[in-house]
Amino acid sequence: MKPTVLLSISLVLVAGVSSVVAQERIFRCSGKTGTEYINNAKDAQARGCKPIEGGNVTVVQGTPVSRPSVRVASAVQAAPASSNSEQRARDSDMRAILEAELKKAELKLAEQLKEYNNGEPDKQGIEGRNHQRYLDRVAEMKESITRHESDIAGLKREIARLPGNTAPQ
Repeated sequence: MKPTVLLSISLVLVAGVSSVVAQERIFRCSGKTGTEYINNAKDAQARGCKPIEGGNVTVVQGTPVSRPSVRVASAVQAAPASSNSEQRARDSDMRAILEAELKKAELKLAEQLKEYNNGEPDKQGIEGRNHQRYLDRVAEMKESITRHESDIAGLKREIARLPGNTAPQ
């Protein structure tokens, strides 16, 4: 090997060893503001910090979380409140929408139950020769009926929560 290559390798090794030797002991301090890591032994002893054993520790300072300003809070408070009549109108609109959805869901469920025929719907096309395809369609129909029943129950719950409750049951 050339002398310059040997010199370069030895300089790299010396630099690596010196960086390992230069590392100080790291201490973990727990307090009101969270966990903090320091490498000053005197401060650590004064604050009652515990030394960390093992591998290297890398600590990256995070950015502090900013609190919302007072102007944002005042802007929220300055928003005009709805009048009672406006709120009643919105509640009435919501009730009408929910009741329309409930009627649609109930009609769809009645249609599905009729087609389902108590678990024995009419076979369609190839299902006469392929019984598994028929069973798959029946299972899908049952899942769809269950889903619609759940939707209807949810709509009834939403209507019951509205003010001036005269919900259909």
